[in-house]
Amino acid sequence: MSQMDAMMLYKRSLPDTPWTNPLSGLCKRRLELGSKRLRVVEYSAAMTPHWCDRGHVGYVASGTLNIQFDSGDIVNYYPGDGILIPSGAEHRHMARVIRGPVRVVYAEDAT
Repeated sequence: MSQMDAMMLYKRSLPDTPWTNPLSGLCKRRLELGSKRLRVVEYSAAMTPHWCDRGHVGYVASGTLNIQFDSGDIVNYYPGDGILIPSGAEHRHMARVIRGPVRVVYAEDAT
């Protein structure tokens, strides 16, 4: 395999991927390969509040947010922090921007 073929197979450019806006105050870019997904998500203070029960594995690249869990616990996340939230109703959560915009890189299952 040539170096160019390997680059096309193993490398993708997120900056070439368009931003989408699934919610007010939230935009994202994503790449998928098979059952895996890489997303860059940017949250602003204008994000529509919403509960989520999907699991997330991510890295906070910029900004500060807190995540409130259905249990009442609130966890603050700062640049350099990892986000490790399992899937399921018992881990239901809602994010809120403290200092933004907040940019998080997620690696997750595409299902």
